Amino acid sequence: MIAQIFVDLCTGCDACVIACPTHVLDAVEGGAPTIARIDQCQTCFMCELYCPADAIYVAPEQDGAAGIGAADARVAGQVGRLRHDYGWDREPEDGRSHLRDFWQLGPLLREGAEIAAKRYAERRHGEGAKHAAS
Repeated sequence: MIAQIFVDLCTGCDACVIACPTHVLDAVEGGAPTIARIDQCQTCFMCELYCPADAIYVAPEQDGAAGIGAADARVAGQVGRLRHDYGWDREPEDGRSHLRDFWQLGPLLREGAEIAAKRYAERRHGEGAKHAAS
């Protein structure tokens, strides 16, 4: 699940906002995006992969206690590690974008987005029912 946007590293390019298939992030004019809908995050790592400044940390543990916090991940050099490990921070030999190939996961991401949207709607409906009963 998205754990942190490091404002001091963020360039405000909004690549993460555009890449997120479940619209977890909101753009902020002149600043770093905000994590607006954390419960819609499907831990797809798209925001982290598309961030050219390595300003985003996605914690791989979606349920339960996180193994490492965002601040510790930054100190340990884990922020942006996925992009670096796949070589997406280097120019590919054939000139094609590594990130372009990642979109081949479209059907899987679409399914994840549908699951996240359903989970989000169920939670919102449950909260509304609780407030109505009060």
